[in-house]
Amino acid sequence: MTPETPTPATPPTPATGTTGTTGDRSGLRERKKARTRQAIRRAAYRLFAENGYEATRVEEIAAAAEVSPSTVFRYFATKEDIVLTDEQDPLLAAGLRSRPAGEPVLESLRHAVLDTLDHLHATDRTELVQRTRLVREVPVIRGRTAEQAARDADMLAAVLAERAGHPADSLPVRVICVAVMAAVDETLWQWVSGGQQEDLHDLVDRTMDLLARGMTL
Repeated sequence: MTPETPTPATPPTPATGTTGTTGDRSGLRERKKARTRQAIRRAAYRLFAENGYEATRVEEIAAAAEVSPSTVFRYFATKEDIVLTDEQDPLLAAGLRSRPAGEPVLESLRHAVLDTLDHLHATDRTELVQRTRLVREVPVIRGRTAEQAARDADMLAAVLAERAGHPADSLPVRVICVAVMAAVDETLWQWVSGGQQEDLHDLVDRTMDLLARGMTL
C-alpha cells in the first residue's frame, strides 16, 4: 500500500471581533464619555426644571443619571459647569473649519453659527431654552459668563486664525469673535424671553445681517 501523503496543516483563522485596534477602543471610550456627560446634563436640566437650580443638589443629579457624585465632578468641576459647558463649541469649530477657504469671514461664521444652532434646536430645544434662561437668571451662573465667553472667543479665534492666516490674539480676530458670540447670545435671549415665537434661524440670520452691514440701524 502506498503511504498517504500528509495534508499540510491549515493555519488557524484568526478570530475576529475579539479585540479592536487602539483607535477603535479610543473611539468607544469617547462615545461612552459623551453618553455619560449627556446623561448627567439631561438629568440635571430635568431636576432644575422640577425643583429649581439652587434647590437641586449634585447628589440628586448623580442619582437621576445613575452615576456617582464623584463621576459628576469628573465630568463637570462644579454644578454651574453643567450649564456652562455644552456641545456647542466642538460643533461651531467643526462647522467653521468646513467652510470654503476663500469665503468672507462673516459668511463663514454665519453658516457655522446657524448650522450649530439648528442642530441644537432640533436635538434638544428644551435644553437650549433652559440653558439660556439659567445663564441669564441664576446669579452664580451669570457671574461666570465672562469666563465662559472668553473661552468661547479663544476657541473661535484659534479656528478663525487658522483660516485667515492671522495670529489668534490679533485685535481684528478677537473683535470679530467677541462681537459675533455676544450678538448670538443676545439674540438667543431675545428669542427665549419672547416666548420663542419667532423662528430662531431667521432671527440669528438677521443678527448676522446687522453685523455684516456695519451695525447700522
